[in-house]
Amino acid sequence: MKKHNFYAGPSILSQYTIDNTIAAIKDFDNMGLSLLEISHRSKQFVNVFNEACALVKELLEVPEGYSVLWLGGGASMQFAMVPFNLLNKKAAYIDTGTWASNAIKEAKLFGEVDVIASSRDKNFSYFPKDFTVPTDADYLHFTSNNTIYGTELRKDPDSPIPLVGDMSSDIFTRKIDVSKYDLIYAGAQKNLGPSGVTLVIVKNDALGKVERTIPTMLNYMTHIKKDGMYNTPPVLPIYASLQTLRHYKEQGGVEKFQALDEEKAAVLYDAIDNSRMFVGTAAEDSRSIMNVCFVMAPDYAELEQAFIDFATARGIVGIKGHRSVGGFRASLYNALPLDSVKALVETIKEFEKKN
Repeated sequence: MKKHNFYAGPSILSQYTIDNTIAAIKDFDNMGLSLLEISHRSKQFVNVFNEACALVKELLEVPEGYSVLWLGGGASMQFAMVPFNLLNKKAAYIDTGTWASNAIKEAKLFGEVDVIASSRDKNFSYFPKDFTVPTDADYLHFTSNNTIYGTELRKDPDSPIPLVGDMSSDIFTRKIDVSKYDLIYAGAQKNLGPSGVTLVIVKNDALGKVERTIPTMLNYMTHIKKDGMYNTPPVLPIYASLQTLRHYKEQGGVEKFQALDEEKAAVLYDAIDNSRMFVGTAAEDSRSIMNVCFVMAPDYAELEQAFIDFATARGIVGIKGHRSVGGFRASLYNALPLDSVKALVETIKEFEKKN
């Protein structure tokens, strides 16, 4: 039976990425060696690393003066690295969910944090829009897409101070004006590759301005000066991410996937909005294109597990919602085909008829 993979992360990868990565694990670049057993400083892997950096710059139109890094520790490590490197006196944060809250918690270890807006009052069901950015802060941090709560800001906010974006779950799904940012980071396990590496795009001129001493491994300049090879980078997820980046370029780039993602989300939200049994949880003007969260209408609440079982029997996996919201969550990352969304919609309609 064909599986329709709606897991929130680690999540679906393109068959292109999976097949090419499997081939490299067996024999990398005709070396007679596995990708898993070669030196990260070998000419063959350095070529992989450099191509991955170049494709990020090409696909996102990264201007001059920025470095692309592939770091370990996940986006959660960036919650600390960002303030370690950029927070001198005070930083501004927007609190839109679990990951933004975790970033705020880490930043408070390094200086004053001004939470200038929050949607906590309504269980993070909307993205705050009315806030004032303090001009005396070192940077403004926001999480563009909130996987747990299904909200998203699909534009680059205007900010009078340097901007930092956690784009872990929606990078490569829309055009970004990178020049507006001092730093962008994204865990790979949504729209890039398997877990284990984090993409960082950092403006070189933003670094070296804090007064504290930064531990070597947590200093972005350490990795920039060593061309990303200060220590052994996460070889396998970088290679897999390169395959995804190649696939994106072959398929027409970010704009192609932006159109596809918007179409997929529109199909699913339309089905939910026209259902008497299912209800969306995010405010309409804040709905995520990546993570569609919905629940049973109150009159049908007892059928939640029955729907999950019904969907699972039809090859639909990964739709159980996070415990913070309950209900269901369908993640529509770039690698998910439109046919899978249509299969979920048909399942929703069949279940509704049956019940």
